[in-house]
Amino acid sequence: MARKSGFGGGMPGNMNNLIKQAQRMQRQMEEQQKAMAEKEFTATAGGGAVEVTVSGTKVVTAVKIDPEAVDPDDVEMLQDMIVAATNEALKKVDEEQTAQMGNLTGGLGGMGGFGGMGF
Repeated sequence: MARKSGFGGGMPGNMNNLIKQAQRMQRQMEEQQKAMAEKEFTATAGGGAVEVTVSGTKVVTAVKIDPEAVDPDDVEMLQDMIVAATNEALKKVDEEQTAQMGNLTGGLGGMGGFGGMGF
C-alpha cells in the first residue's frame, strides 16, 4: 500500500497556483504604490478659502490661502480651516488606497483562510 502525503492528492498544484497568485498580487500592489505616489489629492475648507494638496504618500505638497481668509483677529479660524482641508485631503488618499486594495483583493474568494494573513 502506497503512503499518502499529508497534502491530500492535488494540493501541490493548488499551492503553486496560490504562490503565483500571491506573486501577481505583490507586483500589482507595487505598481499601485508607484501610481499612488504620483497622484495628488486636493481638498478645500471655508468655502475654498483654504486649499491643501497632498501626495498619495500623504505628504503635504501645497497650501493655498485666500488673502481674504487672513484675519489677524481670528487666526484660530484660519488654523481650523487648514486642519480641516488637510484632513479631508488625507481622507481622500485613504479612500483611494482602500478602493485600490478592494480591487486587488476582490478576486481572493477562493483563498479561504488567508484573509487574516494580509493576502
